[in-house]
Amino acid sequence: MSDVPIHDAASGGEGAFNATTMLFITAVGALAFIAMLVLGAYAPDLRSGRNGGTHALSNAATGFSGLVRMAQATGRNPVVVRSVSQLKGEELAVVTPDHGWINLQKILDARGPRATLFVLPKWETTGDPLKSGWVRVPGLLPAEDPERTLAPGIPVKITRSRSNGEPLLTVPDFAPPDLKFLAPRVTQTISGNHLKPLITDRSGRIVLAQWNNQQLYMLADPDLLNNHGMGDERQARAALALLDFLNSTGSTSVTFDVTANGLGHSQSPLKLAFDIPFLGVTLTIFAAMLLAAWQALVRFGPIRRPQRAIAFGKAALVDNSAALIRKAGRESRLGARYVQAVRERAARLFRLPPTLDAESLDARLEALNSRRSFAYAASTATQARSRDELLGAAKSLHQWFEEAQQ
Repeated sequence: MSDVPIHDAASGGEGAFNATTMLFITAVGALAFIAMLVLGAYAPDLRSGRNGGTHALSNAATGFSGLVRMAQATGRNPVVVRSVSQLKGEELAVVTPDHGWINLQKILDARGPRATLFVLPKWETTGDPLKSGWVRVPGLLPAEDPERTLAPGIPVKITRSRSNGEPLLTVPDFAPPDLKFLAPRVTQTISGNHLKPLITDRSGRIVLAQWNNQQLYMLADPDLLNNHGMGDERQARAALALLDFLNSTGSTSVTFDVTANGLGHSQSPLKLAFDIPFLGVTLTIFAAMLLAAWQALVRFGPIRRPQRAIAFGKAALVDNSAALIRKAGRESRLGARYVQAVRERAARLFRLPPTLDAESLDARLEALNSRRSFAYAASTATQARSRDELLGAAKSLHQWFEEAQQ
């Protein structure tokens, strides 16, 4: 009786857990896992940035997406960067932090002497509950908020004044003629040491300044460039002229930073797995996994029938007996009995007289084969002390028996 269960092959494909269903579940799970890895790697890049912030992706009144779209439409090739490492180009970089307490040191280090425009914050905003991505403006930020934007390295003082929309004054004589802004209703200006005025109001208060004769610029009033300001054609024309004026290195593009607004990202091992040159290794591993899964699912060769735990016949009895003797460690003591079994079998086969004693019988057997000595093989088997010695002696006796019959 066998202890190996035998199933009906015809009923193997029925039920909820048949091969087709499980294969489908496995495939869906594998695809979902891969999709989760890809989305996890590229999630920072997929964020739309429509959170009402003061950055180049924001559609709110205080955002700067309008300026980016205008720069794109006029061939100025704006680039929105999400990594500080991408800020090392020679083109003008526009940085628009939401608040003055945001640490901008990494951006300053990355930019170095390159042309960089920092747009100071001005308005306090809250999200519009009726429309996602829009904001409501309850009022102005405290003056100390924008004053801290580049402090303590570049301390400035903020001043606010009301205006009637009169034109702002452009100080450099070589400025483009379109660089003519109109003063916002509430104009924010700055003052401080080592500030060179580029644009001022009628009273000489600085709206756009260059610091210490370096290519580091500060725009005190963001309303000159944000989406609210771009609603006026004159302001929009002046904003594009300002980008060209500050981007005097001959570069054909403008960089808009969003890392200062919390939309940046850094390289991760997971994302590297899906980027060149590591993408080839990832695809190779994935193909190897598919081949391994295919080999596990597809049967090669004919179906092997299940074997019984206990086999039938004399062969099974002999194998079990041999295993028992081997387990007991008594193999080396079977030499004398094996010699006696060979001796008795040879006497019957060659019809030797049964009345012969042991010495006479061995003498007659010795004479049957002139090529191999029966006495020597029998002595070797009797004196064997290991399995290998006994096996060699048994082979010698078997060969003697085969040769004696020829």
